[in-house]
Amino acid sequence: MAASAARGPIGDLLESRRVLLTVGCGGVGKTTSAAALALAAARRGKRVLCLTIDPARRLAQSLGLEWASTDARVVDPTLLAKVGVPPEGSLTIMRVDTKATFDGLVTQLAPSAERRDRILNNVLYKYISTSLAGTQEYMAMEKLYALRSDPRYDVIILDTPPTTNALDFLDAPERLVGAIDSPAIRWFVQALESSGKLSFNLVAKSTAILLKGLGKVTGSGFLEQVAGFIKEINALFGGWKQRADAVSAALRGLDVAYCLVTTPDPLAIREVVFFAERLKSEGMRPDVFIVNRVSPKLPTEPEHAAAELAEAGLDPSPALVEKCRRALDDAAKNGRLDHIHMMSLEPTVEELNVPMVTVPTFASDVYDLEALSEISTRLAPPHGGAGA
Repeated sequence: MAASAARGPIGDLLESRRVLLTVGCGGVGKTTSAAALALAAARRGKRVLCLTIDPARRLAQSLGLEWASTDARVVDPTLLAKVGVPPEGSLTIMRVDTKATFDGLVTQLAPSAERRDRILNNVLYKYISTSLAGTQEYMAMEKLYALRSDPRYDVIILDTPPTTNALDFLDAPERLVGAIDSPAIRWFVQALESSGKLSFNLVAKSTAILLKGLGKVTGSGFLEQVAGFIKEINALFGGWKQRADAVSAALRGLDVAYCLVTTPDPLAIREVVFFAERLKSEGMRPDVFIVNRVSPKLPTEPEHAAAELAEAGLDPSPALVEKCRRALDDAAKNGRLDHIHMMSLEPTVEELNVPMVTVPTFASDVYDLEALSEISTRLAPPHGGAGA
């Protein structure tokens, strides 16, 4: 039971919510959906910030932006005017820089410049701030939290990180704090003397054997870097936990909307249904389902290929008719299959009473502003516009 885009479920969200998150498994079009939603909000005269993790290079270039830049970039108003954005609307794109965001958090929480520098220059910190599992998810949420009250923007749209599990960003604050406040971490803190050197006399014999063995493999200098990092980061722990709790609470705020993105692929639908159930179990709910790349149900049958070729002024030779018939037949089968797969999403849509908006499959990927504009119109038609 798909809700019509013309009825405006997403348009209502753009008018009533400050933060929209696009959520789904990898490869379902989250980034494109986020950009299209941002354009739809700008068309409504909103000042929009779109936070993205990995923007498509060609799409960024079509918006007149540097693909690799992590600075906030305002899209040229003359470009936006061509796709219906009024003068009062604006679109700013920012790519989330995980390490820069982590550095900023440490700088904010550190009680002194000396302690800040010891953390930022630590070998282990440099690894954690760029490569540790969960860091990207947490820092995306941290960046969102830092900007959600920025008066320069009316609407903030976040393209959530591409993970194997669409739930990762919800748990990221707690998981990162848990990694810092774990039994293994306490071992190192216990073994660290005030001089900053490791002392194996302060820990249990079994732990000392483990640390000494690890030291033979990695070198004692590395272990001291680990211990030094842990000592410094634990000094920030109170502030860090408080910040993580605030980030986690913000994800559950009334001004936040969850746009669950999928395709008709059964695995993607299974993932998005699981995420919807998880939101429900935490007292939250999705606000809209976006189903991308839906093959249309053809209004004509393959048998009509010859007549349509003749109507188009083409010679309906038997060979050409057969090729067209097969192509139409394949397209019709894809359409039927996609709609059969989408039936598995309908019970969740009906149970939660959440609208579902579909976006048809395109002949090629969305790489320019015109194609993005078309998707934006299908998701949330401009005021007075008709949906597809």
